[in-house]
Amino acid sequence: MSADNCYHQSVVSRWHKGQTLDALDSIAEEIPVAMVYNGISHAVMMASPCDLEDFALGFSLSEGIIQKPQEIYGIDLMMADTESLAAGIEIQISITTQRSMQLKQRRRNLTGRTGCGLCGAESLQQAIRPVRAVAPRPSAPPEAIENAIRQLTENQPLQSITGACHGAAWCDRSGNILLLKEDVGRHNALDKLLGALQRLQINLAGGFVLVSSRASYEMVHKAASSGISTLVAVSAPTHLALNLAKQAGLNLIGFARPGRHVIYNQSGLSPTKDNED
Repeated sequence: MSADNCYHQSVVSRWHKGQTLDALDSIAEEIPVAMVYNGISHAVMMASPCDLEDFALGFSLSEGIIQKPQEIYGIDLMMADTESLAAGIEIQISITTQRSMQLKQRRRNLTGRTGCGLCGAESLQQAIRPVRAVAPRPSAPPEAIENAIRQLTENQPLQSITGACHGAAWCDRSGNILLLKEDVGRHNALDKLLGALQRLQINLAGGFVLVSSRASYEMVHKAASSGISTLVAVSAPTHLALNLAKQAGLNLIGFARPGRHVIYNQSGLSPTKDNED
């Protein structure tokens, strides 16, 4: 689905300096999206109904349901047969028999992932999963972070229109935004980006991810699961996210704003633009 399907026009009343006027406003779309693997529903998220094929691929990889894109045989989108307030979409994902059997053994119900990221986990062991170590690479240099921050707003059309969407961007070593995905959920936006990076076979060695949100435990986990070495967030990380970044060897930068940012973890390599990986 295109970005046009991710918002609606609605009549609103705007109050400004003592006057109330009727106007049209763009409202972000948010619908239930079910991930269905080999006919079995595994997770339901509230999400923006665009870039759903990338969402399915990125979610499947970052959640460890598959280990490589070739383990997905096909992705089909189906409107759910429902009379509820918001008609949902089922993403029918065909995966290998081996991965399907492993998924059944997990016995997890992940409904509501955009809220806390851990809803439905059956034990503490399931909630805090082992993290993949990433290859040590230089962090993003300050001038690259500054460049990416300057470009963020102009590369978020849904956020500009609705004011209700997060963005996750892939930036090259100079901070140029090469790819950006949006969603009402920050985790979903990152999954869409990770799926698109895999689909387009983009080399992840030299760039970094910029997210328009805080750096939660799950954002760090998803980035590390894809082999991304640097995560930059416009807001703060949590302590759990910082500990996870240290375990993974992931460069973690927060409060990335014009003229300032905070380095929370660095792999030890010098963050210069001329480093070769």
